[in-house]
Amino acid sequence: MEFQDNKAIYLQIAEWICEKIILRQWPPGERIPSVRELAVDLEVNPNTVARTVEFLQNEGMVYLRRGIGLFVADGAVEAATAYLRREFIGKDLPRVFRSMSLLGITAEEFLQGYKAFHHQSN
Repeated sequence: MEFQDNKAIYLQIAEWICEKIILRQWPPGERIPSVRELAVDLEVNPNTVARTVEFLQNEGMVYLRRGIGLFVADGAVEAATAYLRREFIGKDLPRVFRSMSLLGITAEEFLQGYKAFHHQSN
């Protein structure tokens, strides 16, 4: 995983985990890698991953079963989707609109680009 400088690493890891949950690569009820395993795989400090896990627990996406491991919570898909939507609408979308304004991209051009992208990705 490549990290960006403009966002806390623990939040970038949280988004990565959210994507895995939304794509059902880690479905509800499934055990996911431990803090230590994730830290090794992502080449980050275990404290950073622990902060991510605490954040995801507070958001209702994962839960810890002492002595057993970390699991994806029921309702995690919805919680992950809601979190990423909030992030997109609050942070990414304003940047998109600013760029559109600066570049003179109309809503129609944007929709055409979206439709072309959507068509290619399906």
